[in-house]
Parts: sequence; structure tokens; C-alpha cells
Amino acid sequence: MSAYQSFPLNKAKGIKMLVLDVDGVLTEGHVTMTDNGEEIKNFNVCDGHGIKMVQRAGIEVAILTGRKSKVVAHRASDLGIQYLIQGSLRKADGLKDLCAQAGIEPKDCAYMGDDVIDLPAMMQCRLKTAPVNAHASVLKKAEWVSDCKGGLGAVRQLCEGLILANDAWKSVVEDAYDVSPKDCGW
Repeated sequence: MSAYQSFPLNKAKGIKMLVLDVDGVLTEGHVTMTDNGEEIKNFNVCDGHGIKMVQRAGIEVAILTGRKSKVVAHRASDLGIQYLIQGSLRKADGLKDLCAQAGIEPKDCAYMGDDVIDLPAMMQCRLKTAPVNAHASVLKKAEWVSDCKGGLGAVRQLCEGLILANDAWKSVVEDAYDVSPKDCGW
């Protein structure tokens, strides 16, 4: 069964915030360092557009990452993501802080993570998701797994599912782009 067919629409209804890890979720998990110690990350523009669309559907987006990177802060700013916590090695605490900032509960969140560090936060959220190439322990706990790898469309696929589940497809996607859910694989 494809990820499109298995997406938990009922569980995703009413989600207020999408919480995303960075390395392995918003990127392929590669970190390139220059001779000056500057970090380079590659982000997928389709994932970025999915984030913009899910925001237009009224769902906040947050980034919760264990690493610290200026690049991530720039990407979050570029996408209008106001909730950003970097350097969080205890992501359950980071999730608690994000939810306090947003005035919501973890049960109002969907989470996409790819490694064991994500599990404590992920398990507190209503919808637990992962890219197809996540660590085996994360795949075991995820309630939905994208057909796509991290950094290669997993976030986009999740955003589309959230838009569909929250009855925003027509206003956010179809009216703007003349694209039906079926056109996108749903």
C-alpha cells in the first residue's frame, strides 16, 4: 500500500502544528563543511512549497533540531517559520518549549523525524511520521511513513496529507493551481 493510500486522514484532522527535524528530514542528511567551518545544507524546494501551502491551510510549522546552524535559521526565516529550536539534544524538552511558545499541546502536533533522537518528542505527538529512509527504530514507531526519502519530498507528501485531512485542499491547492488530490497521487 502506498503512503498516499495509508495516510491517517482522521488522525491528522485538527492538527495545529507540524514539527520537523532538519538533517534527514528537511535535508538528505548530508552535512558539507567548507575550509572555514561553514556548513552547507541542501533543501528541497518542493518540501519548501509544501511548508508554505500547509501554513496557508492554517497549520503552524516548527523546526526542532539537535544541531545548530545559521543555514537552518536562514531557511526557517525564508519559509516564514517562526518556531525554531536548535541545539536540542533532549527533543522532548524542545517540543515542550515549542508547544508553550505556540500555546498548544503535543496532542495538537504532527512530527516527522528520522533518528532515535527524535523518538522522545515524536512519541508525545498525535501523528508520528517518518521518511522512508529513517532509522529502523523510528520506522517501527511511526504511524505513517512517506514514500519519499528525507530531503527528497517526504515533507511535501506529509504537508499535502495534512492539507487534505484538514479540508483545505480546495482553497490552498485546487483554487490556486487547478490541481486535484488525484492529480497529486491522493
